[in-house]
Amino acid sequence: MDNKRNGDGWWVITFVIGMTALIVGIVGVAMASGRSNTTSAAATGAAAGAGGVTSVDVTLADISVSPNMVEVPSGQEITLHITNKGALQHDFKVEGTSGTGLLEPGEKADLVIGPFSADSAVWCTVPGHKEAGMMMMVHVLGSSAVPVAGEGATAAASGDAVIDAAAMPAADWKGRDPVLPAAQTGTLHEVTFDATEKLIEVAPGVTQMMWTFNDQVPGPILRGKVGDTFRITLNNKGEMGHSIDFHASKVAWSDEMRTILPGETLVYEFTADYAGAWMYHCGTAPALHHIGNGMYGAIVIDPPTLDPVAEEFMIVQSELHLGPEGQPGDLTKMINEDFDAVVFNGYFNQYKFAPIHVEAGKRYRIWLVNDGPSENSAFHIVGTIFDTVFKEGSYTLQPDDTHGGSQVLDLQPAQGGFVEFTFAEDGLYLMVTHKFSNVGKGALGVFAVGDVDTSAIGGH
Repeated sequence: MDNKRNGDGWWVITFVIGMTALIVGIVGVAMASGRSNTTSAAATGAAAGAGGVTSVDVTLADISVSPNMVEVPSGQEITLHITNKGALQHDFKVEGTSGTGLLEPGEKADLVIGPFSADSAVWCTVPGHKEAGMMMMVHVLGSSAVPVAGEGATAAASGDAVIDAAAMPAADWKGRDPVLPAAQTGTLHEVTFDATEKLIEVAPGVTQMMWTFNDQVPGPILRGKVGDTFRITLNNKGEMGHSIDFHASKVAWSDEMRTILPGETLVYEFTADYAGAWMYHCGTAPALHHIGNGMYGAIVIDPPTLDPVAEEFMIVQSELHLGPEGQPGDLTKMINEDFDAVVFNGYFNQYKFAPIHVEAGKRYRIWLVNDGPSENSAFHIVGTIFDTVFKEGSYTLQPDDTHGGSQVLDLQPAQGGFVEFTFAEDGLYLMVTHKFSNVGKGALGVFAVGDVDTSAIGGH
């Protein structure tokens, strides 16, 4: 594999911090409480009388700061001896404004801060890192309150973008093609993914600085057969660390799934041993932020027996947790599962504005992956019945003499499958999640069957 770091020491450090980062990134944030990680600067530093400098050793990791609070006398400067022991780049700035530049893994820096007359905070300004807990409080002795490290990280967002459910896309807007291409011939699939940050419209008139694979959300849809080999070259063309994790693979997390820094390249190779509709995503800490901000996609590995259909479609369900206009999604909302929208293939009400045109009497297959990161899916098409259901690697329903039918494909985050069905007659058919609280939040599409007028729904 390319760009492997040498030495057993790196592997051990990366494994330990990576396991911590994985837990913190997926579950949310383990906010420190109380004063269990507090350092008294006056006690541990080398104070040289009034106005003297106090020294404090600060360790930056993925994703934490130690100590998470220091206590200093009023009017006294502090010299922070900072070491980045993480596998990611971090900086450290007073109130997010003045401090170090980005420190590479293993890099050290000294930073003089203060003097302080009131409580303050120092944090990493890499997107999502402060919210995940990379903040150190500076408590001035004698002030009225002792802060808790991480305080404010779960405060309600303000100034976030707002979706207008009645708004229409611009006249030149085009929806994402939902058709799933046939699997490529050959058994080796070589693909290049570029990790980028890109301004993308996610609802009419609403843009976010999304983190992407190949400038799109969801990322490219891949497809193959059991036994095929996938060789993905990941180029980090962004401004922060990124990684990739294919749920369809069996590889060492510490190798192919490791985070690479801007400008680095990684080759991720695996053989698809199991059929299914699988999620892939960035796993860089906090993983919740990277997934929630667009770094996800799907890969289909066909089961050995797959009946012919007229056409196949791919739908990826996910959530939007809006930050301010033009900014990344809000990690605090993601932690609290406070989503602004639930969408199909990355855009609010996408297939209402761009209905999927099909014909009555023909057989169709929809593949569905719920990329979350947190909300479930109850996929349903109003006006038809699924006679075939494939979920998490096996058929749960196929046509037989019992005439069984299914109304919903239920998927938890990171689950996938497909359904097969026909439309009995021309008309409009709604595609929704039957968790109806989310239909009004953007989880709505339309199948236009036959020569039918879609103007009433605002469709093309």
